[in-house]
Formats: sequence, structure tokens, C-alpha cells
Amino acid sequence: MPRMVTVITGASAGVGRATVREFARRGDAIALLARNEDGLEAAAREARELGGRAIAIPTDVADAAQVEAAADRATRELGPIDVWVNDAMATILAPTWAIEADEFRRVTEVTYLGQVYGTMAALRRMRPRDTGTIVQVGSALAYRGIPLQSAYCGAKHAIRGFTDALRTELMHEGSNVKITTVHLPALNTTQCGLVRTRMPRKPRPVAPVFQPEVAARAIVWASEHPQRREHWVAGSTVMTILGSRLTPGILGDRYLAKTGFDSQQTDEPVDARRRETDYLFTPVPGDHGAHGPFGDEAKPRSRGVWLAEHRGALLGAFGAGALAAALARR
Repeated sequence: MPRMVTVITGASAGVGRATVREFARRGDAIALLARNEDGLEAAAREARELGGRAIAIPTDVADAAQVEAAADRATRELGPIDVWVNDAMATILAPTWAIEADEFRRVTEVTYLGQVYGTMAALRRMRPRDTGTIVQVGSALAYRGIPLQSAYCGAKHAIRGFTDALRTELMHEGSNVKITTVHLPALNTTQCGLVRTRMPRKPRPVAPVFQPEVAARAIVWASEHPQRREHWVAGSTVMTILGSRLTPGILGDRYLAKTGFDSQQTDEPVDARRRETDYLFTPVPGDHGAHGPFGDEAKPRSRGVWLAEHRGALLGAFGAGALAAALARR
């Protein structure tokens, strides 16, 4: 595959950081967008060491003007943009009544409007050329809201509606610009160490947990196969999405009401100064990398991802029932 120009938001840490590495291994020229300049520069160095070309562009995706300026710089220094990955996000772990209005606004501006602004910037450059791919990084929580994450779940649900509407508009005009979404499972990223929380114990991802490289590989694969409207990463995501359709009330709501608080907290008390050091309104200095502290339990790969990527051939060989059963196991 020829070298492509790729833009990645949220590129300084977590899934975005792992995704930078995957595109760099492919040899892409990459524009890295995020607020944390320490993490951005470290990610850019890694990308160059892996064979890619990289520029770090400090950007708050909640600011449309900053996103537009970053897109201009990426085009000017790297060339026409082939792939735009919207990965930046923010959240707060707390019951709805404990979240302040400015916190809801900030989560929505970063997680939802950040993807809208990134998509708009990409479209301004892709539609005139009639080519390009936009990858929205979603979540199983775009289908199933869970306790303590009402702000984030609301934003992820909004991205689904926005993306579905845009897809039909592109189809209506016969555009060759493609848009696809990658819905992710719980991941061992830096998120739990940086997120704002009002809970008594330290945050953790809901098991089963996967390493961010699982998500990164799926994002790169999705960018190469944008004809598929959605990519569900790992069996836990598949079961969450299907379960939200089949049993949203009695089983889904009641089960989450019972388990959803404890499953998102460890047994360790949270640091009393946590609110002063979280990332919601200002970046936390330093290079935080891609991985969180849950490596001992995080799965480095997902058979479900491999099966989903090869489902066409597998369906022909084994039928839909066998594939669904295999996905459910992972």
C-alpha cells in the first residue's frame, strides 16, 4: 500500500497513541492532534522510529478553529489528507446529579463536537477531491448507556446519529468519500489514571479488558475497509450491542443498576487531590503512553476481531450461525 497522509486526534495517549504506531508501521505520514504537547512529541518520535513521517500539532478538538488550523497545517506540510481518525474523548465518572453543567458541556464538546469538527475539516478537503476516508472511534457505550458515564454515553450516542445522517448525505450526492465507525470494548489505556471522578474508589475499565493495540489494529483495518459502515471490536462489544437491542430493559437496566457501580471501580480509595490533577479542562503534563495499569488482565488480541475481519469468507464456509457463536465467545 502506498504511503498515505493520516490525521489522528487524541494522538498523545491511549488508543490514539497506539493507533499512531500502527499507521507509522504502515509508513504513513501522520499529523498528530492532541492538547498534551509532551505526549504528542513522544508519539511523533515513536512514529518516526517506526518508519512513518510525523508532525505534532497541539490542538484542542473542542475548538473548531484550532481543528481547522491543524487540518491546514497537515495539508500544507504532509499533503492531501487520505484518512482522518476521530479518536479524542473525555469523560467524568460520577452519577448524573453529581456532574456540573460545565463538566457536561466539556465532555460533550470534546467527545461529540470534537468528532463533528474533525469530520467537517476532513470533508472540506476530501469532498473537492472526491476521495478520502473518515474513521469515527466509537464505543459499545454508543448503544448501551451505563451508570456513572451519562455525559460520555450521551456524546457517543450523538456521534452515531451524526455519522448515520452524514453517510446518507454522502451517498445522496454520489460521493466517493467514505465514513466508517469502530466501536471499541473496555481497554487498558491511560484513561482511568487521568479521568475526573467523584467516586470513592479508583476507576477501572469494565471487564473483559483489552490492550489498546487491539483497538489500533481494528482502526487501521477499518480505514482500509471503509465500505463496512461499522466495525464491532471484540466479542464483548458484539454482545453489548446485541444485548441492548434484545433486552434493553429488564435484563440490561437492572443488571447494570446492580453491577455498574462496582465494576467501574477498584478496591483502592481514590486520591483526595484527584480533581486537581485530572485532564478534563487542562492536559496533565508528561508523556503518559498508551497503556494503563491493568496489563495483567488485559487481552493482547481478540479472536472476535479476526473473525469479524474475515467474516465474508467464514460465512461462505460455515454459515452465519457458526460465526455468531464464535464472536460471542470473544
